[in-house]
Amino acid sequence: MKLTLRPIPGRRLAEQLREAGVEFPCGGEGICGGCRVRVVSGQIPASGPMRLLLTEAELREGWRLACMAEAAGPVTVEVEQWSARVLTDETGTAVEPRRGRGVAIDLGTTTLVAQRVHLETGEIEAVETALNAQARFGADVMSRIQYELRHPGELTRVIREQLGAMLRRLAAGQPLAEVLLAGNTAMHHLFCGLDVTPLAGVPFLSPHSGARRFPPEQMPWRAPTLFLPCLGGFVGSDLLAGVVATRLDRKPDQQGLFDIGTNGEIVVASRKGLRCASTAAGPAFEGGRIRHGMRACEGAIDAVHIENGRLAAHVIGEAAPRGICGSGLVDAAAKALDLGLLLPNGRLIQNPLPLADGVELTQSDIRQLQLAKGAMAAGLKMLAREASRLRLAGAFGNYLHLGSARRIGLLPEDVEVEPAGNAALRGVRMLLLQPSSREERIGRILAMTEHVELAADPAFQDLFAESMRLEPFRFR
Repeated sequence: MKLTLRPIPGRRLAEQLREAGVEFPCGGEGICGGCRVRVVSGQIPASGPMRLLLTEAELREGWRLACMAEAAGPVTVEVEQWSARVLTDETGTAVEPRRGRGVAIDLGTTTLVAQRVHLETGEIEAVETALNAQARFGADVMSRIQYELRHPGELTRVIREQLGAMLRRLAAGQPLAEVLLAGNTAMHHLFCGLDVTPLAGVPFLSPHSGARRFPPEQMPWRAPTLFLPCLGGFVGSDLLAGVVATRLDRKPDQQGLFDIGTNGEIVVASRKGLRCASTAAGPAFEGGRIRHGMRACEGAIDAVHIENGRLAAHVIGEAAPRGICGSGLVDAAAKALDLGLLLPNGRLIQNPLPLADGVELTQSDIRQLQLAKGAMAAGLKMLAREASRLRLAGAFGNYLHLGSARRIGLLPEDVEVEPAGNAALRGVRMLLLQPSSREERIGRILAMTEHVELAADPAFQDLFAESMRLEPFRFR
């Protein structure tokens, strides 16, 4: 996609690129290289920070970082606008019939899914999906929190406007009876317009994590709206909805629900109740801060296998490779370990490691993977050692190749693991369709849940360091 911009007095070109939809994965800090654009005509000077993140060959080809872009005259740039695979859910559920139509929304850090539901039959009548427009201010929740602290209220406006447009299309001129939303704690605060300062530093606990109700006149879609409560800390209502969907609150045996993403969330059930925790992985599993990282869409390497003793990549859409997404990153590391091209300590024997034409893994990419998987694995070891079954929530867990995840030590070898689909969306829809028992169910889940603050436990830091190694692990 090409974009032509002209200088506006008093405004930087980077601001125009952001408003046009170019995403700044690290929030515009110039540290990840994920907002590359290629100059087609005009001039964008290569700044010092650009020269640290881009090779001389890339600079000669016209690549620049959008977040630092400056231009004295008109400029045309080529922008790779990627769409992501968005996981929806159409599983049937019990219905308490009432008149009208409602909407269930899974407000993710990366993607949004909204379903229009017939409240009398439970039928899903229409679905809207999109990339979260907040992503251009930062790929992960901490980047967005820092942006919100500098620009209070802007991210709230952006997400409400985006959802407003989606719901207008969904409603198709008909009134909506009710809208329910779930999301992680940062998304909860940013949608609700709450102060995110408590989420910016240890102990990451906010006094405003409860359910939030909005009357019709406060929302662009003019319907009563409920954002479901968070479970605690950075464990949001997406996991609460996941508990509802998987009936984890009604299963006394040791089972866990694990949402792998920029913010890893874990909840484990036992006869004593539920325990939950979160761990910040960063955006590596979404392709963020990876040299050739991208979302799971056409042109992304989503799988890697060994062919004749060499790495061979599968590309989504059978197109020319443009980058690598999270599942491909995990696969590539696992297969590189098998071939001896990567050591368990994370050192690449060949740096960079080519995967396909124009796509390679660097030592820095492996470091980002180690940090992400180390945080996730350490969280599991702290909370889920007794679990006999682990269900993976969300899109990444659905597309992840389990053998590779076990090979690098992201998931344990001795626990049954299976995808749970979009459990958050399914749980929101279940609560939307059962209004009379909703408050009692939510209240009971909150009462039986203990939030564990991993960052405050000295043992977590030791486990995190241990889990940085790329090798399998077992609970028992």
